[in-house]
Amino acid sequence: MRKVDLRMNELEKYNTIKNLVDNKGNKNKASLKLGLSRRQIDRLIIKYKESGKSAFVHGNRSKKPAKAIDKSLSEDIILLYQNKYYDCNFNHFKDLLEIKENIIVSYNYIYNILTTNNIYSPRIRKTTKKKLKKLELLKKKENQSKTNKELETMVSHLIDIEDAHPRQEKPKYFGEIIEMDGSIHLWFGPKKACLHLAIDVCTGTIVGGYFDYQETLFGYYNVYKQILEKHGIPYKFKTDNRTIFNYESLNKSKRASHLDVLTQFGYACKILGTDLETTSVSQAKGTIERANGTFQGRLVQELRIEGISTIENANNYLINTFIPNFNNKFALDYKTFQSAFETSPDKNKINYTLAILTTRKIDNGNSIKYYSKYYQPYENNKLVCFRPHTECLVIKAFDNTLLVTIDEKVFQLKELKKHKNISIELDEILDTISKEKKLYIPPMSHPWKAASFKKQLQKAHTKHVYA
Repeated sequence: MRKVDLRMNELEKYNTIKNLVDNKGNKNKASLKLGLSRRQIDRLIIKYKESGKSAFVHGNRSKKPAKAIDKSLSEDIILLYQNKYYDCNFNHFKDLLEIKENIIVSYNYIYNILTTNNIYSPRIRKTTKKKLKKLELLKKKENQSKTNKELETMVSHLIDIEDAHPRQEKPKYFGEIIEMDGSIHLWFGPKKACLHLAIDVCTGTIVGGYFDYQETLFGYYNVYKQILEKHGIPYKFKTDNRTIFNYESLNKSKRASHLDVLTQFGYACKILGTDLETTSVSQAKGTIERANGTFQGRLVQELRIEGISTIENANNYLINTFIPNFNNKFALDYKTFQSAFETSPDKNKINYTLAILTTRKIDNGNSIKYYSKYYQPYENNKLVCFRPHTECLVIKAFDNTLLVTIDEKVFQLKELKKHKNISIELDEILDTISKEKKLYIPPMSHPWKAASFKKQLQKAHTKHVYA
C-alpha cells in the first residue's frame, strides 16, 4: 500500500475526522475546530470512509499550475541578462524585457530565477550584501565551533552616517527647491563625461539635464535654460560648494573668471530672481544624489544598448527620450501641485542673461584681447574708439554672441583679423553679397554694469558661507 504524506493542515483534518468517526464525536465541535460548515464535515466523513487517509490530500498536489511559466522562458531570461543586460538592475531589466523583448513577467519572478542561479543585481542593497556576507561566513565557519551570537556580532546592523540617507520632508510647491549636481561617470564611450542634472524636490521631476565632458558653467547654463523655457523661473536652487574651484586661492590674478561657476551662475540667478543655496553635506540634497544613482543604474545601460557613443547623440537621447520616460515612471504629476515658478522671460533675455562675463581693459590699439584673439567695439557697424586702459565688461551670450559694456553702454564686438578677407582694390566684389544681419543689442536696463559684476565677484569670493 502506498504511503500517504499529509501536510500540517491536511493532517489536522484527517485526525479530527478520524476521531469523529471512530468515537462518534460531536460534529458541531469538529466544525468549530476546523472552521468548516456542518455540510463540509459530512462530506469529509464520506470521503474518509471511501478513501481513508488519501482523501485528505489536495487534488492539485504535484500538478503544474495553469499559469506557470515555461522553463524555457526562464532559461531565455537568464541568458538575456548574462549576455545583453548584464549591467542592468532587476527593475530596469524587467522594463527592458517588456519594451525590447516583448517578455512580460513580474519583478518577483525575475528576482527569484536570477538569485537562485547566484546572479545578483549590480545595484544590490546594503542589507542584502550583509546577508550574503553572513551566509559566506556561515559556510566558512560551519566546521568550527562558532556560535550564532558570535556570527551576529561579525555582521553589525549599524551603518556609518555618511552611508545613511535619512528621510526628510518635501517642499509644498513645485519649483520651490530645485537641486542640481554634476555626476562624472563613464556614461558612454571610453571617455568619462559629466551629467549636469536638476530635479524638483517636491515632485521628483527631472527638470533639466545636459552632458559635457567636464563639470562646466555652460553645462549648468544649459540646464537652467531648459528650466526657464519649459517651466519658468524657479524659487531656489540648491547645489554643492563646487570645491573643484577654490574660492580662497591666494593668487586671484590667475583665476579663470569664465570657470568661476558659482560667481557667474549666481550672478545670472540674481538677475532672474532665483535664490542660490550651497551646501557641503550630501544628505542635505539627497534627492539629486539618489537621482544620480538611478541614472547611473539605468541611463548607462540604455545608451550602450542604443549604441550611442557621441556626446551629441547622448544629449539628444537624454533630453528627448530618457528624461520624459523617467518622469513618467518615477515622478509625481507636477500639474497636480501648486507652482512656485514665475513667468519665464523672453528668449533674448534668457540668451543674454545666461552669459559668461569677463572684465577687460582697452589696449593702446583700441582693442580687447579675449581668448587669444583681438576684438574692437562697434556701434551701428561703425568703429568706436576709447582711451587706453578703459575698463569694460565682455559679455559672451549663450549663443556665443560677443558684446561689451563700456561706460554703461552696450557695443558689438567684431574680431580684428590679421589679414582682410577681401581686397577692395584687387578682388571683384559682387553686389549680390548679402548684407550683415542686424544684431540685436539689448538695452542697458539689463544689469550689465561692470561695477555691479565686480561687486558680485568680491562677494562670492570673500563672503561665501558654506552650509
